[in-house]
Amino acid sequence: MKRFKLIIITITVILLGAIYAIYINESKFKFDAATVTSSSNADLSFAVLGDVHENINHLQEAINDLYTINPKMDALVLNGDAVDQGLDEQYNSMQNTLNKNKDLLPEIIIKNIGNHEFFDYNIETNSNEQVQSFINKYLKFSGEEKVYHDKWVNVYHFISLGSEDGNSETINSVTASISDEQLEWFKEKLAENYKKGKPIFVFLHQHLDYGENSWIGTNKSEEIKQILSQYPEVIMFASHTHSNLNENSLVLNKPFTIVNTGAVHYTIIPDSNEEKGYKRETDYIKGVYVEVNGNNVTVKGRDIKEKQWIFSTEISN
Repeated sequence: MKRFKLIIITITVILLGAIYAIYINESKFKFDAATVTSSSNADLSFAVLGDVHENINHLQEAINDLYTINPKMDALVLNGDAVDQGLDEQYNSMQNTLNKNKDLLPEIIIKNIGNHEFFDYNIETNSNEQVQSFINKYLKFSGEEKVYHDKWVNVYHFISLGSEDGNSETINSVTASISDEQLEWFKEKLAENYKKGKPIFVFLHQHLDYGENSWIGTNKSEEIKQILSQYPEVIMFASHTHSNLNENSLVLNKPFTIVNTGAVHYTIIPDSNEEKGYKRETDYIKGVYVEVNGNNVTVKGRDIKEKQWIFSTEISN
């Protein structure tokens, strides 16, 4: 009888331990809205995450962390390379993650195109038909009609540029291909309801070329810089480089502002001991959180893994 009781107790302990482990694991991905209150009274708040590369675990950590910062954010911007390859299963994986976290995410999610949306590692060079197929998959995922698009959020303008080609005979696998038609559209959108001093938020996965990077970000970098030189109110967010976030992640007075968003999937860190002079930190998760009050913008770099702020910079127009 004692042995039977001991067996029952042992089984009960094992079951309770298993249930507790499941609870702890599940609780990492769930929040009770009643226990998290926003301290933000901003006119606009949003986050920008770049280079997820379908790293669902890191994305989940980012979603959880951003919710604790502000559960009532107005928008989330996924600034390109949401997937590692433009494959249906990766888009489905990303969308399923967003769907299951609907209660933790803002209603507005802006999904921009990067260069990896044009990739299938089994295809050496994309044909015109394959380029269009990759674009169609992105459009389905994003809900947009073109790879470039715009949206007004709380009376502030969000303008997304996007590559129209990738990994093909006419463009390489990393550079954004921007058409003259897109540039004309960009000029029109910047002028739309323009008010001097009012922030305008511009997004492009690839960086503009200022000599600090070893590869060309876009084929129309000089043209974009020339257009933006007329709009000091613009704050432009770029991803793509997987550069680490620090106080130098903001470039001011170009005359517009450029913000490096960091990367969710991995971060490239300089390391003189490595043959290439750098290494990949696969455990880093970095992103940007923004609050706007009137014409004043506060940009904060976030170490999501450590749940710490890296920098906070105020931009006034």
